[in-house]
Amino acid sequence: MDEREDVPKDFIKLKSEKLSVDEVSELVISPCCGAVSLFIGTTRNNFEGKKVIRLEYEAYTSMAEMEIKKICRDVRQKWPSVKHIAMHHRLGVVPVTEASVIIAVSSPHRAESLEAVTHCINTLKAFVPIWKKKYYVTKQRHSADFKYRAWRRT
Repeated sequence: MDEREDVPKDFIKLKSEKLSVDEVSELVISPCCGAVSLFIGTTRNNFEGKKVIRLEYEAYTSMAEMEIKKICRDVRQKWPSVKHIAMHHRLGVVPVTEASVIIAVSSPHRAESLEAVTHCINTLKAFVPIWKKKYYVTKQRHSADFKYRAWRRT
């Protein structure tokens, strides 16, 4: 790839299909970058002593995409050397062990991409209107618990 064609890009996707770590990491690869940092958030089988069967996500999609774009702009202001950013979040049912969110950031050096990917996930959880419903196994039957993030406009 010609370095002049390798302009910084943001890849944002909210989708109901299974997320691919390979797809997301390949989006941010650049010949001028020596670091790609990834965060993969997966569904675990337990929460506060309860057995989790699955998670289910819903979003205010247009607002979520707008807020994620703001996160990308913020990253570029704080870490100008960041090249590409990919933030993919799954919607709908996410079984145990599957990815709910994958974030990838490329930069010339590791410090910037590691700091940026941490900033991305922390800010996404705090500000992006995506809600998580946890499904548990109880002694009687399955139960569910909606966990709404404290969402506020930035």
